[in-house]
Parts: sequence; structure tokens; C-alpha cells
Amino acid sequence: MSNQEKLQALRLDKWLWAVRLYKTRTLATEACKKGSIKVENKPAKPSREIKVGDTITIKTGPLLKKVQVEGLSARRLSAPLASDLITDLTSPEEYEKAKEQKYSIPLSAKKSKGAGRPTKKQRRALDEFLYPDQQNS
Repeated sequence: MSNQEKLQALRLDKWLWAVRLYKTRTLATEACKKGSIKVENKPAKPSREIKVGDTITIKTGPLLKKVQVEGLSARRLSAPLASDLITDLTSPEEYEKAKEQKYSIPLSAKKSKGAGRPTKKQRRALDEFLYPDQQNS
């Protein structure tokens, strides 16, 4: 009897880390706290116990990924073994839509030159405007 067969329930953050959906357990915990993870369409805390058969929805950027728990493991597994513990229920159309949204960021949303810290020229003009009587001699 392996360790996977003995487990009846496991913490959500530990399972997300073990099946390689998140690189670290801390990242999995933070995603749960932000509300990016839902179990059976309800927001889930990192300590939520999950069982085989539960459906988990994960929001990562524009992608809404839906997976089903097929097995539990307290240890982090290799990628081929981890894929046996999870079934991806996300449709291919959802992946395509997320891919299109990822690359369709408008150019106006990017930072334009001069936004943020003022340039040297802008700083000098601002100093001249704010302190006109303190001209350099």
C-alpha cells in the first residue's frame, strides 16, 4: 500500500505544490489567500482539506484553469507522476482565448518615456517654476 492510497484528505496548498501547479508552497498559499483558487466554486483557504474527486478552479492571469483531483500525495512528485494525480478539465478554446489575451496588451498600457521619475530637463523646468528667485548665478 503506497502513501498515495493511505491519504484520505490533504491540505489544498500542499497538493497544489505536490502536483506542480505552483513552484513553491508559499506561492500556492498566496494564491489561495488572494482568492485565485476555488474548490467546488467556493473560495478556498490554504488549509482547506481536499479529497479525490474535488474540482479546483485556478485563475492565473487571463486563464481560468479547471482541474479535478485524481490522487493525493504529500510529497512533491516528478512531472510524469504528478500528471497522474490531476485531470485537466479546461477546454482548448479557453487556452486559445487566454493566449490571445496575453499577446493583445495595447501599446498605450506600456510605460511611456518620462512617466514616473522626471527627466533631467523636466526637473530643471520644475525647479525653475517652483523656485524662480533661486536662479543659479
